[in-house]
Amino acid sequence: MLRLDIPGWGTFPIRHLVLDLNGTLALGGVLMHGVEERIRALAGDLDIHILTADTFGRAKELVRDLPVNLQLIPEREQIEAKGKFISGLPLKTAAMGNGRNDMMMLKEADLGIAVVGPEGAAAETLALADIVVRDTIDGLDLLLNPVRLKATLRS
Repeated sequence: MLRLDIPGWGTFPIRHLVLDLNGTLALGGVLMHGVEERIRALAGDLDIHILTADTFGRAKELVRDLPVNLQLIPEREQIEAKGKFISGLPLKTAAMGNGRNDMMMLKEADLGIAVVGPEGAAAETLALADIVVRDTIDGLDLLLNPVRLKATLRS
């Protein structure tokens, strides 16, 4: 479990990390450099879920050796499916994504992290995030070093 203690925002444990795959962890159907080792490091403290409609048809192959729970979602109504998944988790959750289909996932999460990255990010998703990072590695590193979140989120 990851413990967040952010002045003016609260103290709470995060148990789940929910991640988008394409555009967040992978680019063009290939995991981005540095993602695998960070997911492995976070898996000791968090239950990690990857939600994807599997645009490139490689999701199972990409995460086969990672300590994650892969959830394939339907091509239609992805926004709702991702938000509903977060709402159904029993404990506090962090989520990270970049696409328009990630906006409800970030809104429903206790900590929503929008990633700009090489594909950019949907404006609606940015508006619903608690924090915006320039790339996936920065977002995962915030979770590996949660004290860094204080400077951005404290009030």
